[in-house]
Amino acid sequence: MGKKTIFVFLLTLLTGLGAAGLALGGDYQAGPGDVLKIIVYDNDDLTAKVRVSDAGTIVMPLLGKINISTLTIDQITEKITKLLADGYLVNPQVNVFVEAYRSKKVVVLGNVRNPGLVELSGPITFLELVSRSGGLAKDAGGTATIQRAHGEDEKVLVIDLKALIEQGDLSQNMMISDGDTVFISKAGMCYITGEVKNPGTYPCGDRATVLKLVALSGGFTGKAAKKGVNIVRIIDNKKTVLEDVDLYTRLEHNDVVVVPESFF
Repeated sequence: MGKKTIFVFLLTLLTGLGAAGLALGGDYQAGPGDVLKIIVYDNDDLTAKVRVSDAGTIVMPLLGKINISTLTIDQITEKITKLLADGYLVNPQVNVFVEAYRSKKVVVLGNVRNPGLVELSGPITFLELVSRSGGLAKDAGGTATIQRAHGEDEKVLVIDLKALIEQGDLSQNMMISDGDTVFISKAGMCYITGEVKNPGTYPCGDRATVLKLVALSGGFTGKAAKKGVNIVRIIDNKKTVLEDVDLYTRLEHNDVVVVPESFF
């Protein structure tokens, strides 16, 4: 079975799972603008349809305002159940559903056929997002990166495309979050992110070093921790983080170089 055939098969399979609501609803992280339906069995007066506020709160009968910021649907269900059990109901049975999803904006860059801003509704996986972007380009490399806001910091997630597409490793098929920037690498290229002036993808031939990649990206910013640079590398189909590497460390194709911010 060829690479393209496996990719189409995975997309079809995962689209079917999404339509059936399997494994996605409970893991979905509710956010501002979502409309939730809360059902408390045998207590119709507590059943409610609520919209998540910009502050990440909902208002529910009896309980009042509840902070659900950053919580998944399963976690919201558990929190409401515990609140009702604390002096209100005996063994409450609660179900929470997403009745209307907010508009989600994701930026897809790099080697897909239709890069750009993608507006979505509801939970979506990496493969489904790639499908919405027209699929992988012919010169797509072996990794994809997801830049995600993590509080005041930025989190970088690395996806092994070879393991996902050629070996069917669905653990690589991560859920996409609102505001993510997804970058698909190009074959023979490396990606650099963090405290450099122009993060992005650059050539990394046989003699390329971390320092050369930093130079190609415009150099360090004033906030860069020059002695804390990490490399995320796929070794034996596993993501390995090489920490605090020397600037003269040789790079391999599809490496992801992360330059953190110095806090001193």
